[in-house]
Amino acid sequence: MSLKSAPTGPTHPRVVPIQPSETPSPAKSATVKSLRAELPNDDKRWLLINATMRRLGYESHALIEALHTAQESFGYIDDDALRFIATSLKVPLSQAYGVATFYHFFTMKPLGKHTCVVCTGTACYIRGCTELLQAIEENYHLHSGETTPDGLLSLTTARCLGACGLAPAAVLDSEVAPKMTPEQLIARLKALIETENSVRGEEMSAHGT
Repeated sequence: MSLKSAPTGPTHPRVVPIQPSETPSPAKSATVKSLRAELPNDDKRWLLINATMRRLGYESHALIEALHTAQESFGYIDDDALRFIATSLKVPLSQAYGVATFYHFFTMKPLGKHTCVVCTGTACYIRGCTELLQAIEENYHLHSGETTPDGLLSLTTARCLGACGLAPAAVLDSEVAPKMTPEQLIARLKALIETENSVRGEEMSAHGT
């Protein structure tokens, strides 16, 4: 049986349907509409900050809570966070900066593994906070706002911790250390760092490094 040859007549071009342009999903559209300012980048943590401000109606009184969310989300508050929050809440950038730098629990730089906040309020100043800062400088070569090269300890100061009866006071990793002497404070810091070094050593041994 012979095979018939395929027809050699003109062929019709294949019709390719034109794809409609992509339209945002309802969820994406809702997210865009809920923003008062453009997100600095695609990091999803910005949406957490925006959710805090949206929950409080984008009112100016949401400033501190929005800064808290930024601090908790990123570990510190940078210029992008300040601009995003200030623009969203329609408050002056100088106001957002002033609040972020006034309270000791906000920081404008990444912090070390452990933090030490020394109160420099009137009561603490009278009772020796300068000696505490001097001891830290002598032992760790740190000034306020700095972090040790190994990233283990950051030092900051606060205008007032609200614990004047405990002066001179410091906060070590969110725990108030009352009526500190320079010797006591350095001993507490050394204990924190030695513990951290021990943990790091065990982790390195476990990984065979």
